[in-house]
Amino acid sequence: MHELDDTQWRELLQRLRRFALWLTRDAGGADDLVQATVERALSRSDQQRDADGLRAWLFTILYRLFLDGKRRERLHARWLSWFGLGEAASEPLASDTESIVMAQADLRAFARLSAEQRALLLLVSVEGLSYKEAAQALGIPIGTVMSRLSRARAALRELTEGNPPPPALRRLK
Repeated sequence: MHELDDTQWRELLQRLRRFALWLTRDAGGADDLVQATVERALSRSDQQRDADGLRAWLFTILYRLFLDGKRRERLHARWLSWFGLGEAASEPLASDTESIVMAQADLRAFARLSAEQRALLLLVSVEGLSYKEAAQALGIPIGTVMSRLSRARAALRELTEGNPPPPALRRLK
């Protein structure tokens, strides 16, 4: 990364923290976000060659990490609600029986997907990995990740929207 003196780093970190506080409205969350930003920047320092654009690059990283975190929180909240955990679990169950039944049906549909499809959906949609990161994690090309993920989403949509394929029948001789 570019050579900054201690004063420049302190000023930059203060600016990042102020921006993170504005986004998260939580001191602990802001500190975690700044730390994750610096870690990401240090691990990808070869991507930033322009010393003048360093500050903008760090703010971009911080904002994208914030958005990714929010996206992941929404996904986790949805999954927790499916299992009857989280904030939704504190409400009386009888008041929203239809959504519970729908969530259980969605989970059953998810369980019917192949292990490969479930893994891809979990890595990308729930854990928030990029296609590239998922490809590295699974040891397959990124194009394969994209096509398999598309088929997995289509299969899940098909199963949850009421057009499930018939169960495979075995021939008995």
